[in-house]
Amino acid sequence: MSAMAGNWHYQPYRGRKINSTILPAVQVRIGSHYDHAPGTGGNLSTLNAQQRAAIRYTDGPLLVLAGAGSGKTLVITRKIAWLIERCGLSPKNIYAVTFTNKAAREMKTRVGKLLNRKRADEPNISTFHSLGLNIIRAELDSLGYSRGFSIFDTEDSATLLRELMHKEFSSEKAMAERVQWQISQWKNACLSPEQVLADASIGADELAAARVYSEYNRHLKAYNAVDFDDLILLPVRVFQRWPDTLAAWQERIRYLLIDEYQDTNACQYELVRLLVHPHGALTAVGDDDQSVYAWRGARPQNLTQLQQEFVNLKLIMLEQNYRSTGRILKAANALIANNSHIFDKKLWSKLGYGDPIRVIQTRNDEHEVERVISDLRHHMFLNNNSYGDYALLYRSNHQSRPFERVLREHRIPYFLSGGISFFERTEIKCIMAYLRLICNQDDDNAFLRVVNTPRREIGPATLEQLGHYATRRGISLSRASTEMGLEQFLSDRQSSRLKVFAQWLAELSRQAEHEQPVKIVKTLLAELHFDEWLLDSYPDRKAAERRMENIQELVSWIERMARRGNKDDTTLYDIVANISLLGILDKDEDQTGGQVCLMTLHAAKGLEFPHVYIVGMEENLLPHHASLSEAGLEEERRLAYVGITRAQKSLSFSFAAMRKRGGEVLECEPSRFLEELPRDDIQWDGVDTGTRQERRERGEKCLAGLRALLGS
Repeated sequence: MSAMAGNWHYQPYRGRKINSTILPAVQVRIGSHYDHAPGTGGNLSTLNAQQRAAIRYTDGPLLVLAGAGSGKTLVITRKIAWLIERCGLSPKNIYAVTFTNKAAREMKTRVGKLLNRKRADEPNISTFHSLGLNIIRAELDSLGYSRGFSIFDTEDSATLLRELMHKEFSSEKAMAERVQWQISQWKNACLSPEQVLADASIGADELAAARVYSEYNRHLKAYNAVDFDDLILLPVRVFQRWPDTLAAWQERIRYLLIDEYQDTNACQYELVRLLVHPHGALTAVGDDDQSVYAWRGARPQNLTQLQQEFVNLKLIMLEQNYRSTGRILKAANALIANNSHIFDKKLWSKLGYGDPIRVIQTRNDEHEVERVISDLRHHMFLNNNSYGDYALLYRSNHQSRPFERVLREHRIPYFLSGGISFFERTEIKCIMAYLRLICNQDDDNAFLRVVNTPRREIGPATLEQLGHYATRRGISLSRASTEMGLEQFLSDRQSSRLKVFAQWLAELSRQAEHEQPVKIVKTLLAELHFDEWLLDSYPDRKAAERRMENIQELVSWIERMARRGNKDDTTLYDIVANISLLGILDKDEDQTGGQVCLMTLHAAKGLEFPHVYIVGMEENLLPHHASLSEAGLEEERRLAYVGITRAQKSLSFSFAAMRKRGGEVLECEPSRFLEELPRDDIQWDGVDTGTRQERRERGEKCLAGLRALLGS
């Protein structure tokens, strides 16, 4: 664990019982007497023994090792209901955290159905970063931030870093991306610039990046802004430095439940460790075999660190799978057995043994695409399925392109995960930048994004002079725009335009102090004449109208958030911060039904599909050529394991003997992971399988399925 700032430390939890003031209602014990309790949430009779034990155990910290498809979300949501209905814990003192807004929404929905309570009585269910945001909001004075602080997304951070790197070394995009990644890694490891610079072992590139890191943090503070990683790091810093503040939050969070614990990084681990002490009221649910995010700091060893931190940690394994057939699980178990393990487990199912797992061998990458799409259509018509029952999974985003082309040629509907999200649309980012600037006039990134959108004839030369002046004065661009001293460097016309723009924003900012958020947004749009600007900017009237519809959806969203009356959604400042966080976390729109789903193996984590094709099962693709170290290979194997365990009924792999890369045609080897699967359960489909009669019969079956589907 990284060094903590300051001298104050908590002593590790050493086996104390949970205080009766935390769980006052009952002494929970395992036994059929407690299988039923008042309310839907207390009825555990339909669950298996391990699930029931995990839900009822409240005598100390608990780690639930939940295999794929074993009901981990069920356990978390039922345990929340159990804590409220059987243990008498107030919902406001229960906190559950996960990693995506989608998972948090799913938990909220399930808990709401179990408890049937009013919104005000709901437990606190959110992402890690939303929890961090709420802590920062509550502790602004300690952190030295003012209300209305901005949350920088990846693009905002990259823009700032490229500007700062002019002072250090080349600001070429690739270098900036490496520095951005490195700073994120340091923040995820709870390392400050001072700690990094004090490390005598770092190389020249890291030393330069560390200097940029220090300047980057200084500029963020000057902009009254935080980045995504700060949403975890800053709460940790507050708790490390101010024991009284931590004690108040420990009193507030009487029980903490964590989803996908294997994906936590060092900073998230430290946040959990601080919040849970001294009483140890914790349930962590995770699976070391599904840890696939090392590149963003995830540490599966956090599972074992829990055992060291809490000497009386109880371990419960969920091994019964409710998703896949026995043959699919046998393959998954055989594959993952080749990894070193923190904990040993073996998935099993009562859903029957299932069909053989198929491996489709193809001549080249083009042939692979044609074979897989043809096989998918054949399978769908033969079994009277829908396109929405199928998923094509791959290691890297670029692998989707040829499949998209062929799917379009065959007029097969598909959904591409990783497409542009609602919050990444140009018009939405533009309005959000205005709202950020209204809330935080020191946000230079937001200022530069909108100062000339719509056009105000404020050109690059004007902005360059403004930037030089603001830097000399040590103030933001917005504040510099209204100073009389700026007139010495700009023409009257230039300075007048800047002043009018900045004063207009300042007036909206004053109105935001006492007006309803939706009124401010509508005033902004009206005074910008934004609909007229869209119509002028896009020759295609329908495209402009679609963008205006997106803006109206944003307005409706803000109106709904304000109307809900949550304590965190009452002002424009709070709403803008929440929407900024949504824009960072939600990169994909939900899939609509009836479409083949295309996504990376990383994106598929947490999902399930009746029929799965994992394509590109070749050396240097899966496992990826950049991950052939021992640790990297194990993570690649876990990634393949995640893909296998997405399948419910059927699973197919494909690989090509030849593949185009960078203008060359290269020979390919089948992935080593295929060799690790149980041979008796694999059916290899070669290039020319079957006799002419067998191929004719398959074609006739396919046509019959198509006629049945069309009702002819």
